[in-house]
Amino acid sequence: MRYLPLLLLILYLAAMWFFSAWRLKQELNQKSTPLRHPRLTPMLERLGRAMDLPPIQAHIYEVEPVNGLAAPDGRIFLTRGFIRKLDACEVTAEEMASVIAHELGHVSLGHARRRMIDFAGQNAIRLALAGVLGRFLPGFGAWIANMVATAVAARLSRQDEFEADRFASALMIKAGLGTAPQKSLFAKLERLTGAQGPGAPAWFLSHPPAPQRIAAIEALEARWQAR
Repeated sequence: MRYLPLLLLILYLAAMWFFSAWRLKQELNQKSTPLRHPRLTPMLERLGRAMDLPPIQAHIYEVEPVNGLAAPDGRIFLTRGFIRKLDACEVTAEEMASVIAHELGHVSLGHARRRMIDFAGQNAIRLALAGVLGRFLPGFGAWIANMVATAVAARLSRQDEFEADRFASALMIKAGLGTAPQKSLFAKLERLTGAQGPGAPAWFLSHPPAPQRIAAIEALEARWQAR
């Protein structure tokens, strides 16, 4: 009986992971179509050749916010909102290729699957802290627990973003596209996503600021050139 609370917590985490993964997969299956765009097909082919693979397969997620997504099952998605920006010539095909390369980084480095585990872990931290702090700080315990869990998640997410950026830089260079599209996209990302306004998407808040990401890529290039 002494280990029952721990066992129940483990079972809760496992159930949360499976349910979240199932719900996300259902959502993506229902709201996505294969990406077949005349300006992006050559980019998918170049990225595939750079990885010694067939053309990269990607999908369009039929939602309007500008974003890219790597699903836990390894599929890559660009939102319809992002495709609209491409069609309006607000972004280039090469810049979109850098987004796909970035999401491939999340898949290759195991971030997409790990984030589902992190999500369950955040809920566990939130519940545990809320239970403990609620006894000492009635009315504030849940708020503090949520703040702590969110801060932990944001730190992990930002580390993942820098790692995926490094992967994308190497892949873009190998594909003959260079890092210029990656950096130019970051420079316009806040405008594209509306991240400066009150309706900033939640995912943007867990990403490093664009100037930091550009600086990290330039530092990486300097190290590579010095070898």
